[in-house]
Amino acid sequence: MIDRLEKEVDMLERHLQVLRMVIESEPIGIVKMSDETGYPHHKVRYSLRVLEEENLIEPSSQGAITTEDTTEFVDDLDSKIDHTVDKLRGMRLDETPEIES
Repeated sequence: MIDRLEKEVDMLERHLQVLRMVIESEPIGIVKMSDETGYPHHKVRYSLRVLEEENLIEPSSQGAITTEDTTEFVDDLDSKIDHTVDKLRGMRLDETPEIES
């Protein structure tokens, strides 16, 4: 159960790293992102597709670029991550009251 969550978090981390590269270096292509991150081309391509489906980037002839939705997403990201972390902390079993026998 937790293994799936860890895989999802790893994938989200990759998507956000790719988005960060687009924001910092737009336009930027798959090869350069792959070389700089060490991720295989197919994983970078998948992250770009996910980000494009979320309307956070769009393709251009020179490479990926941000959209008008990118800034709002980035502005809200930290609070959404904080909320999720708080929720996960609340799920910890070692912080629940002891069960009496």
